Amino acid sequence: MDQASQYGQQNFNLPHDVIKLPSKGVFYTPKKESLKVGYLTANDENLLMSQNNDNLITTLLRNKVYEPGFDVNQMINADVQAVLIFLRNTSFGPEYNISVKDPATDKYFDTTLLMDEIDFKKQDIFPDENGLFTFKLPKSNKTVKFKLLSLGEEKEIDSFVASYPKGMVAPTVTKRLEKHIVEIDGEKDRGQISAFILQMPIMDSKELKKYIELCEPKLNLSKTIIAPSGEKVTVNMSFGVEFFRPFF
Repeated sequence: MDQASQYGQQNFNLPHDVIKLPSKGVFYTPKKESLKVGYLTANDENLLMSQNNDNLITTLLRNKVYEPGFDVNQMINADVQAVLIFLRNTSFGPEYNISVKDPATDKYFDTTLLMDEIDFKKQDIFPDENGLFTFKLPKSNKTVKFKLLSLGEEKEIDSFVASYPKGMVAPTVTKRLEKHIVEIDGEKDRGQISAFILQMPIMDSKELKKYIELCEPKLNLSKTIIAPSGEKVTVNMSFGVEFFRPFF
């Protein structure tokens, strides 16, 4: 366990709130339906003002999740977003100001999203007792068992892509599928799974990715607003650095 993880876990008796997780914690060991999350402090402001933003989200989670023995790297995307929204709401308020292009005039206008209106999308597909989903590939007729990717695995993929030789296309699609798939027709050998993925018919790949997206717990981060021209515009909330720097 690294020093940052120990920092958050040693502070679990500090002021905090309990955040319900969109995933209900079924993918974690130990399973957690909710997490104790602390509030951002003046010390955290040092981190937000730092020029080194590569590990901002991970460091915030390690410092603010007050759960002994819980590794934030195992968190899936929707749960990470739920914690980030809590941290921002309790620090800067629910108003999220963004600039949006009017599709009728191509001019930008300012609008405000209210993050306390964000809700979970209804979940219709649930994993088995091991946190795995099952899908029958339509072209090859093979049965695949897969998991959702964790924060740590997403970072591994990002690092892999960033380190790929310049001028060459990184095999992001196959890399992600290798992380997702844990079994194909009962075969669990990683070498065999990787070999199959390289030869997987594109129909199977496309349909599997669509199904994975359906299985992911999600926050409803889209909102339709009316532009000055009267046109409807759908905007999506993002979680970049500016998400935590509305006044910096």
